[in-house]
Amino acid sequence: MLALVFTSIAPAMAATEKTVQQQLQENINGSWRTEKNRARDAYRHPLQTLTFFGVKPDAHIVELFPSGSAWYTEILAPFVRDKGKLTIINVKGNPEDSGQKEKFAADPTRYGKINILEVAPPNFSFGEPNSADFFLTFRNVHNFAMKDAQAQFFAEAYKVLKPGGILGIEDHRAAPGKSFEEVKNSGYQPEAFVIAEAERAGFRLEARSEINSNPKDTKDYPKGVWSLPPSLEADEKDKAKYIAIGESDRFTLRFVKPKTK
Repeated sequence: MLALVFTSIAPAMAATEKTVQQQLQENINGSWRTEKNRARDAYRHPLQTLTFFGVKPDAHIVELFPSGSAWYTEILAPFVRDKGKLTIINVKGNPEDSGQKEKFAADPTRYGKINILEVAPPNFSFGEPNSADFFLTFRNVHNFAMKDAQAQFFAEAYKVLKPGGILGIEDHRAAPGKSFEEVKNSGYQPEAFVIAEAERAGFRLEARSEINSNPKDTKDYPKGVWSLPPSLEADEKDKAKYIAIGESDRFTLRFVKPKTK
């Protein structure tokens, strides 16, 4: 009898996982996504990245600083619209977010339920304590670290997550052997430095992935990571070289807030 019970549970679990991936893929394929954003799928690997983080359609997801392009927001907002909740965090008064607001207003069916929280660094909070299931940040930790505010960032992310909640980080990875001080202003971060800062705040590293790695990225450019796409801030004569490299080499990390510290 026990064997029959276990046999019946396994397919149900597999079906649930497949359904989540199908929902994500449907939103990644969504016609509402801008062509400019869709063109970056090959570099950003949204299905693999979000699957790695373990997002669920009935979860409360917090997305930090999606910027004017609202790149991941285009996928996450409709994904959680019916059963979950999406909170995005913007910097108060940031002019780059004006396009984002126009996008949301033009499509209330998909974006009308987004909760928008505006913060004003250096004093900020990411929301009510113990309120989020997932806290996702894409290429933002380096912005805090460049201002020596990484400890505050991790403390606030820890605070807003529920016990057992997931912190998902994707950011530009520094070359092996480089210290934080050596790369501080380049946009790149030593992976070990980020892990240590997260663990200092109380997080536990659960898994790491090479989903967003790029071995072509030599990380030695005159304008740091911003020489590469999509910024392409290098001299015009070098743009073809940087386009051929593609977007940066990035680490992808999943942390958990322990249920008991």
